[in-house]
Amino acid sequence: MIEELDARSRQVFREIVENYLATGEPVGSRLLSGRRRIALSPASVRSVMAQLERFGLLYSPHTSAGRLPTEAGLRLFVDGLLEVGNLSREERRTIDGHCAAAGKRMEDALGEATGALSGLCQGAGLVLAPRIDRPLRHLEFVALGPERALVVIVTEDGMVENRIIEVPRGLPPSAMIQASNYLSARLAGRTFEEAASDIHDEIARQQAALDDLTARVVEAGLASWSGGDNPDTLIVRGRANLLQEIEAIEDLERIRLLFDDLESKRDLIQLLELTKQADGVRIFIGAENSLFSLSGSSLIVAPYSDSREKIVGVIGVIGPTRTNYAKVIPMVDYTARLIGRMLSPDGK
Repeated sequence: MIEELDARSRQVFREIVENYLATGEPVGSRLLSGRRRIALSPASVRSVMAQLERFGLLYSPHTSAGRLPTEAGLRLFVDGLLEVGNLSREERRTIDGHCAAAGKRMEDALGEATGALSGLCQGAGLVLAPRIDRPLRHLEFVALGPERALVVIVTEDGMVENRIIEVPRGLPPSAMIQASNYLSARLAGRTFEEAASDIHDEIARQQAALDDLTARVVEAGLASWSGGDNPDTLIVRGRANLLQEIEAIEDLERIRLLFDDLESKRDLIQLLELTKQADGVRIFIGAENSLFSLSGSSLIVAPYSDSREKIVGVIGVIGPTRTNYAKVIPMVDYTARLIGRMLSPDGK
């Protein structure tokens, strides 16, 4: 489509979209004709605008109003005309400071990085955090009540993670200690993926020196990391930022539906899981995505990799379609790269 536009059509289109992203207001022919970069009469500008409207790139919100870009127009602008900016030193420093993970739970570190991204982009930040799949140093069970226990995991590079599990009622403290020692000995220096099948086989063959209750605790601890329907965790920060530019009742209803989707998370996790299959920043504008109520909103996301260069998660921002794409895209990309370094033991 971009190839079908001549130079003046591209310039008029660029001016309209950039004005919309900056102000949210429709742009009229008289305003455009007075700009130095356009150098056309109002009648010529109207002719170009009519052509862009026929292409489905612009629309008029009211009969006598100027023009605004359609979602297809925004997509064309982002793909073909957007000039992505560079992060300032202060912006990099802010993101760097929140991506320091040593001694933190992985979800806490990712949550802080997402919160920083949310604040800088003035949108709702989100991250799909993978379950632990890295060499471990220590595992411990901590009793929380009659039928609950906390499983604490420490990786070789200092990340801390935990899960709450159900345990048999009346489980003696000695069983917790025995289960902790058993798993720590077999997981040390290995990932769950590498060790889990061996442990399951040993228990199944009754070669593990564990009584029935302790074996059930061990199995529950392994199951808390071994998957399920949604093994990944979705963290959302900064929902309130989405309320800042509401101007009409229909905008409030749109945000309410989006909040419902962010709360249920199921469809959003499905979308982000699909995004993990692609390299680089992905942008979903409005109704381009039918999995959840993105109408009137944009989702900008990028996958991140672990130390083995395997894509394990996704981080990004939800904002209005009038998002500052030139600013947000490099921020999302930079944060995804930093998280990848955070997940690498040598920090590279």
